[in-house]
Amino acid sequence: MTGGTGFIGSHLAEALLQRGIQVRCLVRKGSDLKWLKGLPVEIISGDCSDKASLREAVKECDEIFHLAGITKAVKEKTYFEVNALGTENLIHACLENNPRIQKFIYLSSQAAAGPCRNGDKKKESDQCEPVSAYGQSKRMGEELALVHAHEIPLIILRPPGVYGPRDKDFYTLFRWVSKRIKPYFSGKVSLCYVQDVIQAILLAAESQTKSGEIFFLSDGTDYLMREVGDVFARTIGVTSISIPIPKWLLFGVASFSEYLSIFSRKPSLISKGMAEQMVQADWTCDITKAKTMLGFQPQFQLSQGARLTYEWYKNQNWL
Repeated sequence: MTGGTGFIGSHLAEALLQRGIQVRCLVRKGSDLKWLKGLPVEIISGDCSDKASLREAVKECDEIFHLAGITKAVKEKTYFEVNALGTENLIHACLENNPRIQKFIYLSSQAAAGPCRNGDKKKESDQCEPVSAYGQSKRMGEELALVHAHEIPLIILRPPGVYGPRDKDFYTLFRWVSKRIKPYFSGKVSLCYVQDVIQAILLAAESQTKSGEIFFLSDGTDYLMREVGDVFARTIGVTSISIPIPKWLLFGVASFSEYLSIFSRKPSLISKGMAEQMVQADWTCDITKAKTMLGFQPQFQLSQGARLTYEWYKNQNWL
């Protein structure tokens, strides 16, 4: 698997091990292995951007779980080099070194499809209209993978915002709420607790669906952005002030952050692409297909997932 040192990937590694499955993780040099510490996984050094490093990594693997990717970058081209071309490199490595692979699971993103435009939840059959370089790179990764769907058993999963223990993105909102401030944007979103994403990945690996199928994931409920902060506040047990964030301020911060990143050579906290995603009115998706074809049944609604996440943050002294 790729991305095993990350938030979702480390949870998947644990789930596979619990099922008695041998796990091999492709890990970039210098990666933080703290979430894999103590786990009986095989570590192979490599990078999806380095074709040669993938040869040994994919040999004798029955299934490939491709979770590696970046959500922040200094330069836009880096998204495409990692998320798109990195996916293509891994596909080619499998075709050349392990052509009998049983399943290739690519964890994409709802960002690849883009927001809803017609008031209905986004479906797999809808036109893809990503609004950021990140979303465009994930969609390109899908397209490059789908070219080979007749050669390799491929399934693509598109989760929305994923939260849970070890996540750092929603952690930022938890921190603000813990300080009795609830920043929010207008609009609604779909969300998914990390263990439900893991459930979907495992179901996809076991499924007999035809190669090239794409599935949206979520907990099946739509949330107003303001409601998410309300749930977090109730979970923490605080009364907080709701503060709407105007678009001009968000884009101003994003522009300034990107300017600073040129000198720091570190990804900006908020990019203009990320800001564009955040101001979209509707990021909801329809999971009927995943339920019908994969047997996906989300187990965690936001109230329960938020409680489990908050408890983990407290135990780790993050909050």
